[in-house]
Amino acid sequence: MRIHHLHHGFCAKHERHERGGHGHHEHGGMEGKARMRRERLFDANDIRLLILHFLSSNAAHGYELIKSIEATAKGEYVPSPGIIYPNLSLLEEMGFIAAVQNDSSKKAWMLTEEGRAELAAQQEHLGHIIAKLESLGVLGDNRRLPEIQRAIHNFKMALNTKLGQSDLPKETLYKIIDTLDQAAKDIERS
Repeated sequence: MRIHHLHHGFCAKHERHERGGHGHHEHGGMEGKARMRRERLFDANDIRLLILHFLSSNAAHGYELIKSIEATAKGEYVPSPGIIYPNLSLLEEMGFIAAVQNDSSKKAWMLTEEGRAELAAQQEHLGHIIAKLESLGVLGDNRRLPEIQRAIHNFKMALNTKLGQSDLPKETLYKIIDTLDQAAKDIERS
C-alpha cells in the first residue's frame, strides 16, 4: 500500500496527531501558535516521506530525524515529537522501516527494502517536499536580514499606532486597507 493513499484511512489516534491534538499543551503563547501553524505546512504523508528520505542515508533516532528536517528548513520548520513518533510507529507497522539494535537506549530505525521501494516510487512528490523545506530556509534567511527586520518593525509600529485609535474615521481605515493591498501587490511584482 502506498503512503500517498494512507492518510484517508488513519485511525482517530493518528488523525489527532496530524491535527496537532497533543501538541496544544507543548507550546504556549504566540510562539506556540505560530509553531502549530508551521507544522500544518506538511501533512502526515509528507512527514512519512521525509522520514523515509532521511533514513535512506543511515539509521537514526526520532530526535535525529527532527533535527535533520529542521536543518533542511534552516530552523523555519521543526516537526514536533507528536508528529514524528506516531509516524515512525506507523511506518514500522507497514514494514517500511525497522528498529535497529545499537548501544544507545534510544530506539533507532533503518529503512527496509520495502521502504526503499516506496521511497523510489514517491521521488517526484518527495522532491516537492524537499523544495518546500529549502524555500522555508531561504525565507528565514531573508527575513532575518537587519534591514528587513527594521522595516517590518517600523511597519507594525505604524499600523498598530494608527489602528489603536478609537476614533479612527472610516476613510482613514479604507486608506490603510488600500495601502496594505498596494504594498502586497508591489512586493509580489518586484
